[in-house]
Amino acid sequence: MSKTAGIPDISLPDPSRWKALVFIALAQLMVVLDATIVNIALPHAQLDLGISDGNKQWVITAYALAFGGLLLFGGRIADLWGRKRTFVVGLLGFAAASALGGAATGEAMMFGSRALQGAFGALLAPAALSLLAVMFTDAKERAKAFGIYGAIAGGGGAVGLILGGVLTEYLNWRWTFFVNIPFAVIAAAGAYFVIREPAGTRNRSTLDIPGVVLSTLGLVTLVYGFTRAESAGWSDGLTVSMFVASAVLLAGFVFTESKVKAPLLPLRVITERNRGGVYLSLGLAIIAMFGLFLFLTFYLQIVKDYSPVMTGFAFLPMIAGMITGSTQIGARLMTRVAPRLLMGPGFLVAGAGMLMLTQLEVGSSYAGLILPAQLLLGLGMGTAFMPAMSLATHGVRPEDAGVASAMVNTSQQVGGAIGTALLNTIAASATTAYVASHAAGATNQKLLQAQAMVHGYSNAIWWAVGILAAAAAIAFTLINTGRPGAGSVTAASGDGVEDEIKVPVVAH
Repeated sequence: MSKTAGIPDISLPDPSRWKALVFIALAQLMVVLDATIVNIALPHAQLDLGISDGNKQWVITAYALAFGGLLLFGGRIADLWGRKRTFVVGLLGFAAASALGGAATGEAMMFGSRALQGAFGALLAPAALSLLAVMFTDAKERAKAFGIYGAIAGGGGAVGLILGGVLTEYLNWRWTFFVNIPFAVIAAAGAYFVIREPAGTRNRSTLDIPGVVLSTLGLVTLVYGFTRAESAGWSDGLTVSMFVASAVLLAGFVFTESKVKAPLLPLRVITERNRGGVYLSLGLAIIAMFGLFLFLTFYLQIVKDYSPVMTGFAFLPMIAGMITGSTQIGARLMTRVAPRLLMGPGFLVAGAGMLMLTQLEVGSSYAGLILPAQLLLGLGMGTAFMPAMSLATHGVRPEDAGVASAMVNTSQQVGGAIGTALLNTIAASATTAYVASHAAGATNQKLLQAQAMVHGYSNAIWWAVGILAAAAAIAFTLINTGRPGAGSVTAASGDGVEDEIKVPVVAH
């Protein structure tokens, strides 16, 4: 292997990489848990802190805006500071923000703590994924590592529903925040002592301040636009102006990145067709998944009258499916078949599970309909997530690993915001229309409301089926790499010197 003086060989595997994976996975689980665990606790927190109905959405929105808006910046900071340092700082900051949220005495303190959680989450999430990308360089080991990571990224949200239900029912809502502290402290201590980040993989270029400002404002306005659309409607003046402002800011960001010497997001990261295909198909799949989590939670608790704990446990088949799909199907086949032959069929299998749920009725059987549908969803998503997570950072220059990882999280975060707003709006419109058309002949108003609600869910789930079909089509069309193999890619050091560094690339 040719080497330029001063650039170290990073091809040797890190002997502590599997220990490091434990702490990286723990941190990822904490971040994903937090996205759903607070939803279960929200009604109790609202009552205790005197948060109005109009303001309660900010418990979720403050986190989403900070996390979604700062992800690209967080990814670039990881490349600049070093991923291990960024990861540890993000974990400790997340723990402190969680302590603040658990101790909140009013709505301002709660909203502030959630925004801080989002900001530190935006530091640690891309650092975690990029650490995997630079530490696991053998194709088979990389498949196993990303299989575990993909299972956690996909199934952690459902685990959050279980844990949120248990903590809220048997302790109180504050523990849904306090539970993050031991996760964060253990992961930070483990990372500090175990992780050895490969040398020569930092990007020491000057920070692209215009790119930071434009990307952060663009993503914040986009996420807020979708969040507001859910409550105020798509034709609301402020909602429309948020979308217009977001389009202008993000177009300005792309223009700036094409001109500056050291861009925040080098356009080569997203214009490569395989990575672009991953970001787009993954974002679409998350739209469908987030909508489903929301509808099934409401269906089980409101229509079926499940307790929070029962609702959480009702999601276990999906978690089992995701873990099986990711570690037993995706990880085993990833080094043998092309990624599109896992992602495309994976999204289609998940779509088949979603299609079953379009038949949802008030009296539907959990064992007969919901359980098998969840298994298909989990298997499909787990199989697709695994190669997607790996391919998103495969073949990137080592100094771009952080920002490429941030793009994975950004597509998921924006997809989640779109999914919640879009599918909720579709469901609400269908529910209203059903009530209006059936009200005259209804003798049982409570039954009518339940039927209308389920009709709304099934309408929205049809859209989710179509979205998963589109994700599969994009995976089959855009992603054209062969199965992973070993090769060389050209990587630039911080001073512009180019060298061959042996890292995994995909064989065409």
